[in-house]
Amino acid sequence: MSADLSAVSGAAVPAADVLLRCEAVTRRFGGLVAVDDVTLDWRRGEVHAVIGTNGAGKSTLVNVLSGEIAPSSGRIELLGRDATTWPQPRRARAGLGRTYQRTTIFPGFSVFENCRLAAQSHHQKPWAFWADAQRCTASGDAALDAVRRAGLFEVVERSAGTLSHGQKRQLEIAMCLATRPQVLLLDEPLAGMGAEETDRMLELLGELKAGHAVLLVEHDMDAVFRIADRITVMVNGAVIASDTPPAVRANAQVQAAYLGDHA
Repeated sequence: MSADLSAVSGAAVPAADVLLRCEAVTRRFGGLVAVDDVTLDWRRGEVHAVIGTNGAGKSTLVNVLSGEIAPSSGRIELLGRDATTWPQPRRARAGLGRTYQRTTIFPGFSVFENCRLAAQSHHQKPWAFWADAQRCTASGDAALDAVRRAGLFEVVERSAGTLSHGQKRQLEIAMCLATRPQVLLLDEPLAGMGAEETDRMLELLGELKAGHAVLLVEHDMDAVFRIADRITVMVNGAVIASDTPPAVRANAQVQAAYLGDHA
């Protein structure tokens, strides 16, 4: 079952606000249908959460959207362009950023250097092979801007390996921001966080959504219902509901399949 969110909301969405869209996307692994005919969009100014139990198809959907695996069928649009056949690096250069469930920082480098390396990957200049990468003004400026936006400026020179767990997750988002994306795919950014760190991360996400379309995959339901503007629920690869948090909370099918005590 797929869901067209424009129809769910009952209001037309300006094309410029829809930054990422998938239409009838299916991904099969042999006889297993991991993503089943999913149609969704992600809009600038919103946190759109995708939830479901383990094996629901969330990670596979994110991998398809990011270009790490190809869909078996369907279409993906990024910033209004058909990106269905684009590999992950091209989608990243076009404005799609992603974080992962597992930490992907460089622990021996400073916070700034982690962000500078991420920015440098976006501002590649292969023709200037003789130039000192550390003198790249564009990469340095993007790195500092990302550090500030992620709330890490006070620890900008610290080794990434010495940061707290929550700060490391913030750094991952900062590294993502350093590539100047318009779409953020955030895979369980709250995993392992305490209450104070969760509050800090939710505040950051609330600030970031103004200029981005944010896809949030998260198991912390309390946090999801606090921060999400829209929630999509997946079961066995298919979408069973996609709506505002109050509507999803009241959905009998969702309550039976997933939310339980959170309803």
